[in-house]
Amino acid sequence: MRIIAKWRCQLTEYDIEYVPRTLVKGQAIADHLAEFPIDDDTPINSNFPDEEILQVSDEEETTGWKMYFDGVVNSTGSGIGVVLIYPEGRHFLVASKIDFPCTNNIAEYETCILGLQAAIDLKVKELEVFGDSMLTFFQTLKQWKTKDPKLVPYHKYFEELVENFEKVSFTYMPRMKNQFAGALASLASMVSITEENLIEPLEFEITQGPAHCDMIEAVDGKPWYADIKHLFQTGQFPAFTDRHDQRTLRPIAAHFFLS
Repeated sequence: MRIIAKWRCQLTEYDIEYVPRTLVKGQAIADHLAEFPIDDDTPINSNFPDEEILQVSDEEETTGWKMYFDGVVNSTGSGIGVVLIYPEGRHFLVASKIDFPCTNNIAEYETCILGLQAAIDLKVKELEVFGDSMLTFFQTLKQWKTKDPKLVPYHKYFEELVENFEKVSFTYMPRMKNQFAGALASLASMVSITEENLIEPLEFEITQGPAHCDMIEAVDGKPWYADIKHLFQTGQFPAFTDRHDQRTLRPIAAHFFLS
C-alpha cells in the first residue's frame, strides 16, 4: 500500500488519476463467454468408472488394541483411569487411587504406565495409545526433553515398557473426547478405598427406556395393552374406566397402532 501511494503522488503531475479496480461480477463473465464461444465438438463421456466407490483412503482401518488414559489431581485426592479396548470392541477398565503426593504430570505418567503394564499382561503386541497429556507424548516422541528430576525415572521406565510392543503409536486427544478415562480417574480420586471395599470390574449398560416399563404385569390374565387394543378395535373406552382413566389412556394410546 505504501508503494501504491508513492506512485499515485508521482503520477499527479501528468494528470493521471489512479482508480482502484472494481470486482468483476459474475454476469460480466457470463456475457463474455456468450459473446466469444469456444468451438469444441468433443462429446461428453458420461461413463464414470468405479462410481460405486464412495471414498478412497490410503490408510487401512485399524482394528487392533486401543488404550485411553487420564490422570486427575484435585482437592479430594489423585486418581488414574485407563480404558483398554479389545479388537472385538470389549472394554477393559483399570482405575487406581494414588496414595502419595504427586503433580499432574506424575499422575499422567502413572496412568500411562499402568495402562501399558495391563496391556503387557494381556499379551498385546500392537497398541494405539490416546490421551490428553501433551507432556507425556512429546517427551516420548523426543520432541521435548525430560528435565524435571521427578519425571526422569518415570520416562526411563516408560521407554522400557514400550520396548515390549512390536508396534505402538501415541495420539494426542482433547480432554472432551477422553471423558470415559477421565471419569474413571475422577471416581478413583474421590473414593476412599480400603482392602475391605475393593471394587470389582464395572459393567456399563445403555438403558433405552424408563425402568418402570419393565415392571408392567398382566392384570386378571390380560396383557398390559388390553385396554389400548380395545380402544383401537371398538373406538370406545372400556366400560369400567372413569373420566380420569380416559384422560390417561388417550395420550398413551396415541403412541401405538394395530398391526
